Amino acid sequence: MKTIGLIGGMSWESTITYYEILNKEVVKALGGFHSSKIFMYNVDFAELEENMSSGNWDGNAKILSDAAKRLEGAEADFIVIATNTMHKLVPQIEKEIKIPVLHIADATANAIKRDGIKKVALLGTKFTMTQDFIKDKLKAAGLEVLLPDEKDIELVNDVIFNELCLGKVLDSSRKEYQRIISYLKEQGAEGVILGCTEIGMLISQKDSVLPVYDTTIIHAKEAAKFALEQDKQ
Repeated sequence: MKTIGLIGGMSWESTITYYEILNKEVVKALGGFHSSKIFMYNVDFAELEENMSSGNWDGNAKILSDAAKRLEGAEADFIVIATNTMHKLVPQIEKEIKIPVLHIADATANAIKRDGIKKVALLGTKFTMTQDFIKDKLKAAGLEVLLPDEKDIELVNDVIFNELCLGKVLDSSRKEYQRIISYLKEQGAEGVILGCTEIGMLISQKDSVLPVYDTTIIHAKEAAKFALEQDKQ
């Protein structure tokens, strides 16, 4: 089994889900007393959030590149970044290390394509929804991506940063997300990507009129599979 280098803490609530899934998937595959081999570097999200707010993406690239280099130095075999938004910085991070980064959008696109879906809604931070680092990967896989309108993009983003990242899960926000998902279904979406690792705290399949693709679950399962497959090569 290969060792996973997990960069977590963005936020720590969703990192718990990664840790749980990684271990459960290994137990499911190998049984007995097995568990996943993980080195984890947990960043201080306050530093990254401050950099995002001020537009200092180079500062965040340095923080995450340093974390990746430390994990590589500890002999992790590949990197998993436990957040969607910071995948914006994957090109900079990859320049600093020799081990691969398992990209969250690639894993998600593969899961959607397996289900035969062509048109998918994307919810996430404002950065994820309005910039191209996730959307381009999805489009390259042949998917059409639908977004909320401008006002609802702000709402989705505010719930993530002002509630979910602080551990607050409100029914009123769940109803707003459900309204947005229903609107996107009316626009032709066949599924919805929960493109922020915290949204799964608020929305599950039972809450959605569309098939749900939770990037946290998909990414973590793919990481466990990748670790086990590497062992066979």
